[in-house]
Amino acid sequence: MAKLLLKLQRYFRRKPVRFFTLLALYLAAGSLVFLHSGFSGEPRVPGSPRSPAAAEGPGLPYLGVMQLSRGVKAAATMPAGGRRHGPWFKSTSKEPSDRGKSRDNGGPRSRALRSRSGREKEEDRARYIGCYEDNTRQRTLRGMSFFDYKKMTVFRCQDNCAERGYLYAGLEFGAECYCGHKIQASNASESECNMECKGERSNICGGINRLSIYRLELAQESARRYGSAIFRGCFRRPENVSIALPASQLMLNMSVDKCVDFCTEKEFPLAALAGTTCRCGFPSTLFPLHEREDEQLCAHKCAAEEFESCGSADFLLVYQTQVQDNRCMDRRFLPSRAKQLVALASFPGAGNTWARHLIELATGFYTGSYYFDGSLYNKGFKGERDHWRSGRTICIKTHESGQKEIESFDSAILLIRNPYKALMAEFNRKYGGHIGFAAHAHWKGKEWPEFVANYAPWWATHTLDWLRYGKKVLVVHFEDLKRDLFVQLQRMVALLGVTACEDRLLCVEGQKDGNFKRSGLRKLEYDPYTPEMRKTIGGYIRTVDAALKLRNLSGVPEDYYPR
Repeated sequence: MAKLLLKLQRYFRRKPVRFFTLLALYLAAGSLVFLHSGFSGEPRVPGSPRSPAAAEGPGLPYLGVMQLSRGVKAAATMPAGGRRHGPWFKSTSKEPSDRGKSRDNGGPRSRALRSRSGREKEEDRARYIGCYEDNTRQRTLRGMSFFDYKKMTVFRCQDNCAERGYLYAGLEFGAECYCGHKIQASNASESECNMECKGERSNICGGINRLSIYRLELAQESARRYGSAIFRGCFRRPENVSIALPASQLMLNMSVDKCVDFCTEKEFPLAALAGTTCRCGFPSTLFPLHEREDEQLCAHKCAAEEFESCGSADFLLVYQTQVQDNRCMDRRFLPSRAKQLVALASFPGAGNTWARHLIELATGFYTGSYYFDGSLYNKGFKGERDHWRSGRTICIKTHESGQKEIESFDSAILLIRNPYKALMAEFNRKYGGHIGFAAHAHWKGKEWPEFVANYAPWWATHTLDWLRYGKKVLVVHFEDLKRDLFVQLQRMVALLGVTACEDRLLCVEGQKDGNFKRSGLRKLEYDPYTPEMRKTIGGYIRTVDAALKLRNLSGVPEDYYPR
């Protein structure tokens, strides 16, 4: 061995270039091995230090949690760069826990029927209607589509189609999801839908050029789309229909597309189908769109489309076109300096930016901010650049919760949101931006548990501090604002001391989404909260609920409590 090493030494002394070449190759190979080992695990993002308050128990009495607020004051008074807000992500599905167990090996038809009956029991939001033919050149369902060749599930497809407002969800080839409003193909034999879903072996997801189609019974009707139009619902014909809906045209071959196109051309935001008559207009006091009727009253088939409803002379099927209702789009700074500073206060992720959008449309005045966010300024929030004490804006966005900061304001609108939703929204904003999403590695890594430990106590102390130190505080629950926007917005505008006409508020309802709304395509399919997290957050919810009731307020909505 020694002689061999001596020969190699003499050889490389005579030819040093070869020595250095071999050395470089050795170092390069080592570097590649090192890099491979570094990337084989999930990427990590350094988390924030654990809040001292996180160790406190949630089941404290009201005054105990008020003391807790001093423990998290450092987190609550974080500089503006550390602020957050935002909603959520949907990606993976659970693998069945009993994959290795024996399975009934009946024929494709028996398995399809068994799978169908199981789904009908479990999924009361959707009804399986059958196996249908499909064609790659002319799709049966012609709306949105997406594929996942590893984790597709029936629930995921249904949920994504329902959130986009489609009537039907179809699964094909075990991994493809198609959405649509019309089924434009013939039935196929149930035995031809014989491919298991990639993400759940117990269910069938179509076949080769075959769709397993579901009717989405509980689709989000307010977001149901026909092309570019949004479904608003079935409504009784207004008394002065020619005044409420001034433009009309007889259409013997009526369809949703024809009526929507007609009203879009006439530049009206509403298209109302009344049998063979298409009517157009604006939401108004004569036709406010607040009292929806049962859709079965409008379920009269269109003459030109077998799978569409066109309403009747007495019950109108209403869609919102892409025409912008400009009655509430004008905004400006206050003509004179405001005498009072009004806070729009919320925990991060509670919908503050959305509330600002609604207030600006309802009042016609810009809102300001305790911070500065360039992305919000670029999206049209022109009050973002003003100093928060300038007096030129109708109210001031803030996430602050310290006594000194709260007492700087003369009154406040306190926006409260379900902590489970608010925490996820803020986590998405922190790692994905205003309308982005946190990566899967962030949810599964150390970042999410640390975030919950730091932020969950702050959700409670933020509300408690504003109730304790705030002057003239109006509490608005985010969920109530979504459910009954017109009434809650009236309350908010009244506190701001502005008179907003009813037609302007009706206009706001039609423009309510704004530019900061996440797509529903990436919601988490699993629950990120552990039992320990739920126990802790449940304690904070009970504390806030008690504090609200102590001030003769209604308390938190029932859905705040753990499911």
